Amino acid sequence: MPASSKNPAALLAATLVAVLTVLPLVVVTSKGLSLGWDQASEFLLRPRIAELLRHTGALMALTLPATLVIGVGAAWLVERTSLPYAGVWRMLLLAPLAVPAFVSSYAWISWQPGLSGLGGAVLVTTLAYYPFVYLPVAAMLRRLDGADEDVARSLGLTPTRAALRTVLPRLRPAICGGGLLVALHLLAEYGVLEMMRYQTFTTAILQQYAVGFSDAAGSLLALVLLVLCVGVLGLEVGARGRTRVARIGSGAQGEPPRARLGRWTVPSLLGLTALVALALAVPLVMVVRWLAVGVQDSAIDVGHLLTVTASTIGLAVAGGLGALLAALPGAWLLSRHRTATSIVLERATFVASSLPGVVVGLALVTLTVSWFRPAYQTIGVLLLAYVILFVPRAMVSLRAGLATAPPELSEAARSLRLGGPATFARVVLPLALPSFLTGFVLVALAVSTELTATLLLAPTGTDTLALAFWASSDELDYVGAAPYAALMIALCVPLTLLLRRQIVEER
Repeated sequence: MPASSKNPAALLAATLVAVLTVLPLVVVTSKGLSLGWDQASEFLLRPRIAELLRHTGALMALTLPATLVIGVGAAWLVERTSLPYAGVWRMLLLAPLAVPAFVSSYAWISWQPGLSGLGGAVLVTTLAYYPFVYLPVAAMLRRLDGADEDVARSLGLTPTRAALRTVLPRLRPAICGGGLLVALHLLAEYGVLEMMRYQTFTTAILQQYAVGFSDAAGSLLALVLLVLCVGVLGLEVGARGRTRVARIGSGAQGEPPRARLGRWTVPSLLGLTALVALALAVPLVMVVRWLAVGVQDSAIDVGHLLTVTASTIGLAVAGGLGALLAALPGAWLLSRHRTATSIVLERATFVASSLPGVVVGLALVTLTVSWFRPAYQTIGVLLLAYVILFVPRAMVSLRAGLATAPPELSEAARSLRLGGPATFARVVLPLALPSFLTGFVLVALAVSTELTATLLLAPTGTDTLALAFWASSDELDYVGAAPYAALMIALCVPLTLLLRRQIVEER
């Protein structure tokens, strides 16, 4: 039976979310095509476009594999080996999530002013984004039943081969989901690349809009970026496959088997220490250094800091809840009634979010000014932009959580005459709640550090920590930017602790 006949309400809600998320694409496409085919083809065939393609491709080709190797390798060491102090490493490896990528870039540049170009961009984005892979892989490693691995080892396979045959295939959804988030972030990244003076389509779009406000040429660049995103989404669909990770029953009791590191213990500890030092220690040390200079010079406006912090917290909470509600219908359809329709609705949210925040922001400005002027310069439009930009974070988490809640349990509840809402609340939600929390935290982290869309859509007088930080760092005022950077990190720390708690939940 098709999904529409089984879940009409969920299908309607998912369709509405998809329509809202593709509205910016409609605006961008209409503006890009307004040039006409001849002018558009002439613009897109310039050597400059080929250069941007090479730069964007090089960044993706180097950063994405690096984050996958680091994320999966670190998760495996912590969750499935005899690594000492595993609990400490869980926290340290997640901690870079508390440091926004452009703050890391600010720290590295203030320490090494000569760092720039592709090397600097790859270094900072890899260190900032590997937790997006580490988090879902580590969480799934802790939840996976180790019985299949024990059986494989009892049949004569070595621990490594047993893990490759039984565990790695079941990690595919987590690896692909994390890789997808990294790829989308790379396509839309602006702050790091602008600081590193490395030109990609995102920075070129910002420059084009600065020359001609929301002009057709900038929209054409956005369309090229959209095509790249569609390609990434297609690759992720093929790589993820249809592997089922849920099972009926609690599975084998006790922790999964852990491989003994032996002589690899010291090299593993040294490698993780170097990773944490580069991803966490460098940004923290440099922020504290410039913050100390500001305190010594009495250059910190405490009142403004408190006001900006309160505004940032409010937007982060509202944006996180909004993205969860928007992602739930599509994730539910995909996990319970996987059809071509549900896949298209889910993919639509990912495609729209690949656009830089400035493109989504300018599209919403155009829509509100042209069709619904009372909504212009309101918090509601700003929150809509956050949902469009960050709903994939919630979607990936909810999709993984609902995948671990077997549909057979819901069917059993309905056979006992429980209604749909009651079944969801009493059966599905308790099993998927950790993933719901993870999705909320990931979106809240993103909202609290979002820059370009907030700059365009925030009502007059509304300020955030990211905007205040960028205003100072853009003028190379390291001392003035440090307090806002420190508060962004302090604000993200509790959210990161929640993520750690989700990982260490009992299976």
